[in-house]
Amino acid sequence: MAKYSPLRMRLLSMGRLFGLAVSLTACSSDPKLYTLAPVSGMVQSGGPVVVEVRTPVVPSRLDRDTIVRQNRDYQTTLATGDSWSEALPDMIAQTLTTDLSQRLPGTTVVSQGDAVTTTPSAYVEVTIRNFEADAAGHALITGAVSVHPAQKMIGPVLTEAFAWQSPESAQLNTGKLVASLSQGLSVLADHAASRLRSLPSTSR
Repeated sequence: MAKYSPLRMRLLSMGRLFGLAVSLTACSSDPKLYTLAPVSGMVQSGGPVVVEVRTPVVPSRLDRDTIVRQNRDYQTTLATGDSWSEALPDMIAQTLTTDLSQRLPGTTVVSQGDAVTTTPSAYVEVTIRNFEADAAGHALITGAVSVHPAQKMIGPVLTEAFAWQSPESAQLNTGKLVASLSQGLSVLADHAASRLRSLPSTSR
């Protein structure tokens, strides 16, 4: 068995204590939590009586606790230490619901899964493909949005591609990125509100 001098034993003990302190500090540090926020837009008259915003389809690479900061050079970069305050699909749905409620004051807008007893007149369905910064640092949202009446065989299903890019770079700042993504969702809400107003009057 190897024998160590008292000095070396003390150094080894100090090293173990330092390593334990670093480990405990790393475990106790909490991530910064970020939440998407509604952004007001132009109020529009008309629209279905009740609209349900379905929980968006979000790819697995984005649907995670840690915020995806950027997609560049075939790599997905995470914002280490920065997390969403709740599941991203649910947060997008709630933000769109609030945005649409503000734009369509005569329409009751609910999210899928809300504890409500009303029957929807129309649905808004969203598929997200990109929800991060692009290679140049601009916030990017791409995907598709579908707006259609709840009743079968009444009116068309309006499904369109959606792409939005922030005019300014988020500069790899998570707060700026989340604020820009919230702005992009408000543009999506403007688009959806306009399409909802164009649905047949039988759904109103």
